[in-house]
Amino acid sequence: MSLLGAFRRRPSPDAAARARVAEIARRLGGFGPEVSLTVNEIVCPDPACPGTETVILVMRPGARSRACKVGKPLEAVTEEDVAAALHAEAPGA
Repeated sequence: MSLLGAFRRRPSPDAAARARVAEIARRLGGFGPEVSLTVNEIVCPDPACPGTETVILVMRPGARSRACKVGKPLEAVTEEDVAAALHAEAPGA
């Protein structure tokens, strides 16, 4: 094993979960490579929030960014959750 190989890290479970949710959002949203997506899990201290939620940020060139929220932790987000979040946050929805 090379010295470099000894320090190579596997993606963390959070990174893998973020990548999984981003891939689902890209596929369901029909987003091409020009659209940037970020996925983060946040803890909202506001009593009106669900506590831990997952936010999918959709950034299209020349358009305002769109935050699509799923009211559950990142690891628990399903394809159905992503579909509902994309639909709920769609312009004109």
